[in-house]
Amino acid sequence: MKQEGPAAPAPAAEAYPQLRGATPAQAVELFLALLQDRLPVWLRTLDELMNRAGKGRVNDNLLPVARAGIDYYAEVQAAAMPAFISPSITVRFREALRETRLGPASEIAPLAEYLQAERGLGRVAPDVTPEASARLLLAGCFRHAYYEMFAGPGAGLSRDDGAVEIVRELRLESVTPRTPALS
Repeated sequence: MKQEGPAAPAPAAEAYPQLRGATPAQAVELFLALLQDRLPVWLRTLDELMNRAGKGRVNDNLLPVARAGIDYYAEVQAAAMPAFISPSITVRFREALRETRLGPASEIAPLAEYLQAERGLGRVAPDVTPEASARLLLAGCFRHAYYEMFAGPGAGLSRDDGAVEIVRELRLESVTPRTPALS
C-alpha cells in the first residue's frame, strides 16, 4: 500500500508524547514504568471486589470493575505498542513482566476469587468456572479498549455500554426457575 504525505504518528506517540523519538528499549522501560504506576490502582479495584461478595447483585458489583478495566486497558495499550515492534524487544518485555510479576495472573486471580466466593454463596451459577469467567471479563475489557484505540471513541459502544454488555453476556448469575402459577 502506497502512503502519501508524512507518516502519521504511532498511537503510542499520540497518547504518550514522551515516547516520540524513544528507542524501542526506552519505550519498553517507559511502558513498564506506566504499568507499575497504573497496575496497582487497577489491582486494588479488583481486590476490593471481595468486599462485595454476598452483597448487592453480582452483575452490579462487576459493572464498575468492567468499566475500570476498559479505562485501564485504554490507557496502557497505546504505550505497550512499541514493546511488540521487534522479537528481541518483545522478549525483553516478557522478561520484565515475569521479573516484576505484573503479568495477567495478577489480574485474573482476584476476580476469579470473587467469582468463586459468589458461586459458593449460590449467587453465581454452579456451572460457572470462575477463572475462565475472569479471563473472559478481562478479555472483553481489553478488546473494547483495543477497538477504541484503533477505530476511535464513538465508533462502537460507549465505555459504559461496553461494560454493561461484557458483564451481562457472561451470564454469571444463577437463574431461579419460575414456579408455575396455581389455578
